[in-house]
Amino acid sequence: MFLDIELLSATTPFSYFPIVLQLLAAVGFVGITMLATHFLGPKRKTKDKLINFESGIEQIGNARQPVAIKYFLTAILFVLFDVEVIFFYPYAVNFKELGWDGFFAMLMFVAFFMGGFFYIIKKGALKWED
Repeated sequence: MFLDIELLSATTPFSYFPIVLQLLAAVGFVGITMLATHFLGPKRKTKDKLINFESGIEQIGNARQPVAIKYFLTAILFVLFDVEVIFFYPYAVNFKELGWDGFFAMLMFVAFFMGGFFYIIKKGALKWED
């Protein structure tokens, strides 16, 4: 009895056996399912199935046409302000330990990003009318 408790409380390679077993079961299930659908599924290659399909819209013209820079600018701004929100989590978790110094640092951080936000509004980066 004492030996069993000692084995369970110690970190041994045997402690990782359930994790390895679950990983093997998951990988095995995925592999077997993919092989089964490949070998047992229908193989009717028609012209309609082999053409490219994009959201139900018929293909018109070349896909390499230029895209307006506004799309990329909006995506970059979204990532920028999304990353800003991520930096609030460490502050929210540790705000008691950080005290007033952390609060003022977070105010400077927010002021910096708000300055950038007002700058892009002034430059018209978020206006879509062209």
